[in-house]
Amino acid sequence: PPLKFDEALEVTAIHSVAGLLPPGAGLVRARPFRSPHHTVSTAALIGGGSQPRPGEISLAHKGVLFLDELPEFQRHALDALRQPLEEHQVTVARANRAVTFPAWFVLAAAMNPCPCGHAGDSQRECRCTPQQVARYNGRISGPLRDRIDLIVEVPAAGPDAWDGPFGEASSEVRARVLAAHAFRSMRQLEVSGATSSSLNAVAPGERFEERANQLLAQAARHLGLSARGFARAGRVARTIADLSGAERVGPDHVAEGLQFRAEPWSVPRS
Repeated sequence: PPLKFDEALEVTAIHSVAGLLPPGAGLVRARPFRSPHHTVSTAALIGGGSQPRPGEISLAHKGVLFLDELPEFQRHALDALRQPLEEHQVTVARANRAVTFPAWFVLAAAMNPCPCGHAGDSQRECRCTPQQVARYNGRISGPLRDRIDLIVEVPAAGPDAWDGPFGEASSEVRARVLAAHAFRSMRQLEVSGATSSSLNAVAPGERFEERANQLLAQAARHLGLSARGFARAGRVARTIADLSGAERVGPDHVAEGLQFRAEPWSVPRS
């Protein structure tokens, strides 16, 4: 959805501090989209410098941070994302002071299934050894994976991929997202004093049908979900329910959400 006025003020202030706005520039109205190269340093990603400046995660505040070729980023830089993803802010400490920057962003990332990129491809043979695949996927730590809500395996596109049929148009998807956002806002009004962040982190069980709770609990045991993974699976189910305009989360919403917790980190070779 479009930036609210207070969000636009925050985004504009961050970009001004970073020196990215020309003199006399007005409010930034578009949600930021940042896509740093995988060679980015930890300081450039998180923020730093002798005079602390916002990094990419703060420049993506209220927008999207896209990390392409995720395993190619420095392990230390990726692990530095863990706390900001939870707290939606980052503190840059120096000898004489500490500065806290906002960092409420949606993390989107892409990666190949293996170093050569052909694991699981029915048309091309993977040349990687199992050890190479494991080492490649191991560059993404378990705690960071646990903070990723949706994991989607995208099969390789064939030569006829552009012949159609195609999926929904972006305008149609946008309309559905706006409708779900409005529906969620109506739910917020029903909870006295609730904030967007508290409702986003709603614990499984609240507004969940009994069968949905049971399914989520069974899946948590079967998949070995951590407490964080359990809560995030519940949040995804709540979002799916919002997209369908459902007041309560049903087992179908939970089942659909759990599909995105399956981790295709170790893809069988073709």
